[in-house]
Amino acid sequence: MKDEFLAAAIEEARMGYSEGGIPIGSVLVHKGRIIGRGHNRRVQKGSVVLHGEMDALENAGRQKASVYRECVLYTTLSPCPMCSGTILLYGIPKVVIGENKTFMGEEALLRSRGVQVEVADDDECYDLMTTFIRENPELWNEDIGE
Repeated sequence: MKDEFLAAAIEEARMGYSEGGIPIGSVLVHKGRIIGRGHNRRVQKGSVVLHGEMDALENAGRQKASVYRECVLYTTLSPCPMCSGTILLYGIPKVVIGENKTFMGEEALLRSRGVQVEVADDDECYDLMTTFIRENPELWNEDIGE
């Protein structure tokens, strides 16, 4: 049975895909409750920073540092340098990643700074990304800077 919070992140990723965007979703969980959810909205908003993790944090609104230090961030794809830096900045202690085969983010950096990183190796996350990459190679390459 899939973790309910990873399932919520996947739901966000599917929403982004249905909007014509990049299918990466994320939820921020505090003490067993989702306080922020979002998906990559670079295409939809013409944004350079609204990755899934950033959108979830933005939608959580301003929180005290003590709240972030008790959170778990769920994301369907391994976090990029920007999102990893934000995880470190706010002191989020744990990240659960749907998959890291289509893109390997800064997991080593997160671990080196004491963040607990768990990779679910979820087939649904992988299938969604591989489908998107196959259908939209230019958009994918734009996002990862190639």
